[in-house]
Amino acid sequence: MIFGYNTNGFVHHRLGDALMILAQLGYQSVAITMDHDALDPFQVDMSKRIARVRSMVQRFGLRCVVETGARFVLDPWNKHQPTLISPKPEQRQQRLDYLGTAVTVAKEFGADALSFWSGTPSDEASAAELMERLVEACKILCESAANFELKLAFEPEPGMFIDSMARFEELHKKVDHPLFGLTLDIGHLHCQGDPIAATLRKWKDVLYNVHIEDMCKGVHEHLMFGEGEINFDEVLATLDEIGYQGGVHVELSRHSHEAVEVARRSLAFLKQAHENAGKK
Repeated sequence: MIFGYNTNGFVHHRLGDALMILAQLGYQSVAITMDHDALDPFQVDMSKRIARVRSMVQRFGLRCVVETGARFVLDPWNKHQPTLISPKPEQRQQRLDYLGTAVTVAKEFGADALSFWSGTPSDEASAAELMERLVEACKILCESAANFELKLAFEPEPGMFIDSMARFEELHKKVDHPLFGLTLDIGHLHCQGDPIAATLRKWKDVLYNVHIEDMCKGVHEHLMFGEGEINFDEVLATLDEIGYQGGVHVELSRHSHEAVEVARRSLAFLKQAHENAGKK
């Protein structure tokens, strides 16, 4: 595994500055969230900006994942809307267009994966209808990703339609595509009471991306390491055990006001936990 950081925790920095800081701190990977301040798909000269960021990623020797969890990039009024399960086809298409741009960005960066989620329902549709909308959209995205052999890493997110590993398993079976895999957020597993080590072992063959932070059971709040309840020695030991080679990306999106210090402390914590895990 290699340690990385999500740029949604650096929203007060220019993207180039964030990449430079993370590389100099010692991170080996970056999860780039496409947002208004980082590869905004609605700005002009997208191809030039992609090339510039790609050059920086390569110069700093970083691997990367492209993330698509920006809060208001598509709708300035409503967080994370529209989605792949929105009621109107044109709304779902808007999200698909954004994800299609993300596929292009990920291809240009040589990214390990593209990470995305279902979103939250905005109508009274049944679970079956919502699942149908989502499966259809995921299959379309898989066709696009297949052109570049890009891995798609779907993240179950508390509060969204696909909120648990049980629902992800149902979705995974329905999409049934070799590029369709998983982003696992360690804090989410703990929050929902899922056994972390057992889940990592079960899904190791399609585990394309990992998010990491501390958390408490029953409370979906991303916490600084040491402020929650997670046994990170065990988590990192299990990732080693299953042979995970991808990025383990710190996700502390509400800590941007102290981004540099939080990133520094996070890496020190994870390195120490990894060293502890190796001694057991």
